Amino acid sequence: MGQTSHVTRRFSRLDEAVVRRLASDISMAARIGDCFALHGDLGAGKSTFARAFIRQMAGDRDGALEVPSPTFTFVQTYETSPPVAHFDLYRVGDADELAEIGLEGALAEAICLIEWPERAPSALPVDAIRLSLETCEDDADLRDVTLDLPSTIADRFDETLAARDFLDAHGAVDAYRTRLVGDASARRYETVHDAAGDPQRILMIAPKQPDGPPVRDGKPYSQLVHLAEDIQPFVAIARLLSERGFRAPRIDAYDTARGFILLEDLGREGVLDANREPDPIRYRAAVEALAQLHATQWPDHVSVDGWTHRIAAFDADVFVLEAQLLPDWYLPSRDERAAAEYAAIIRALHAQLDETPATLLLRDFHSPNIIFDPAAEGTARIGLIDFQDALIGSPAYDLMSLIHDARVSVPTDLQDALLDHYCALRSADPGFDEANLRRDAAICSAQRNCKILGIFNRLNVRDGKPGYLAHVPRVEAYLARSLDHPALRDLRAWFERNDLQLAST
Repeated sequence: MGQTSHVTRRFSRLDEAVVRRLASDISMAARIGDCFALHGDLGAGKSTFARAFIRQMAGDRDGALEVPSPTFTFVQTYETSPPVAHFDLYRVGDADELAEIGLEGALAEAICLIEWPERAPSALPVDAIRLSLETCEDDADLRDVTLDLPSTIADRFDETLAARDFLDAHGAVDAYRTRLVGDASARRYETVHDAAGDPQRILMIAPKQPDGPPVRDGKPYSQLVHLAEDIQPFVAIARLLSERGFRAPRIDAYDTARGFILLEDLGREGVLDANREPDPIRYRAAVEALAQLHATQWPDHVSVDGWTHRIAAFDADVFVLEAQLLPDWYLPSRDERAAAEYAAIIRALHAQLDETPATLLLRDFHSPNIIFDPAAEGTARIGLIDFQDALIGSPAYDLMSLIHDARVSVPTDLQDALLDHYCALRSADPGFDEANLRRDAAICSAQRNCKILGIFNRLNVRDGKPGYLAHVPRVEAYLARSLDHPALRDLRAWFERNDLQLAST
C-alpha cells in the first residue's frame, strides 16, 4: 500500500460540547470519498463525535435525529447531502465480513466514519483521515483530539476551522453553521445561526484562487477580463450599492486574507415561479431596479476601510477576449483566419456601444443571482448578491443578461415586454436614446451568448462536465434572435460563412 504525507492538528482539553462543535465544523468540509478513521478507547468519545458529525450533515440543529451505534449492524447509512456511512468494525472477524458490509462501495459513494478502524487496517484507503480522542489524565470529562490529515486535503479542513475562529471573533460565538448550495464559482456559502432569535446570516468563503496560465502579455484570463481575485471587490461594490439605495447584503465583517465575509441573508426567493419558469411580475421588478440603477451616477473607484477598489471599464479588449471563447471552443475546427475575422467584427460592434453613456455593469444579473422580497417595495424588492466582477460599461449588458437568461427560457413575448418596459422607464432620462439602446441590447446579447457557448463547450470538452450542454439550444436561440438586428449583419454573415447553425427556438 502506498504512502501519503500527512499534517497534524491538535486540540487540547475539550469538553463534550466542544467535541461536538469540532465534529460539526469538520463535517462542513467533508466530501464524498473522505474516510474518517476514529481512534480511541471505550468511552473516549468516538460515537459522540460521529453523532455530532452526522446530525450536522442532516441539518439536525436540535439533536433530535436518532443516530444508533452500528456495533451490531456494522454500518448505518444516512441519506444526507452528501451521504454518510457510519461503520463500527469492533466485531469484524475477517475480510469476507468487510466485503459483506459494503465498505469498499461506501468509500466511493459516501463520506465514511469508521469506529475501531484498527480491526481492519488493510481495508482503509491510504489517504484516510485519522482522528484520535484521548481522555485527559487529570479530568475524565475532557478530551485531547488529534486530527491527522493527508497534506493534499489539509487546506480544506484548515479553512473550516479558520471560519469558526472568524465567526467567534466577530460576535457569532458558537454559531450553528449549515451548508448552503452556492453558485458555479469557487465560492462556498454557509448559513450562520446565532443565539435563538437572532437573524440568520450568510458566511461567504471565497479564498483567493491561483492564477491560470498566461493568455496574453504574461497575464491570466481572469486578470485580462477583470474578474475579482479576492473578496475586496465584493465588499466595495456591496457598500457602494447600499449607499446608493440598492438592496445589496450588509457586510458585518470580512477577512481579506482568508476570504471570509459575514453578511446579511437576503432570503431564498428568486424571480422564478414554482415551476422554475420566469415570473413576469418579478422579472418586471428586476427590470425596474436596473432602470433605476442605470439612471444613477457611479464612480469608477470605491474607498473602503483604507483601501481603494477601482472599477475597470468594459473596454474593447475585454469585450473581444470574452467573445473569443466562441471560436476558441465552438468552431468545428480551430480556423485562425475565421477567428481573426470574428475578433474584428466583435471589436467593431463594441465601438458602437461607446455612443451610449456607460453605467455600473453588475455582469451576472440573471435569475440565479437575484433575490425577490415580496414584502418590500420599489427597488428594495430586488436583492443583489453577485456583483464582485462589476465593470463600467453599457447598460444593455445587464438588461440582456436578464432577458436572455442562459439557464431559463424566457418566452419571446416576455423578452419583448421587458425590453419595452425598460425603454419606457428610461425615456424621460436626458441622453437616453431608445434606438441606440435596442441596438446595444442586440450587440451585448450576441457577445454574452457567444461567450457562454464557448464556456459551456469548454466545460464539456476540457473539464468533462457535459451537463451544461443542456443549456446550449436555449443560448443559441437567444443568439439567433439578437443576430436579426441590422447592426449584427456582419456577425450573422460570419456564422453563415463558417456553417455554424443555431437553434432558433
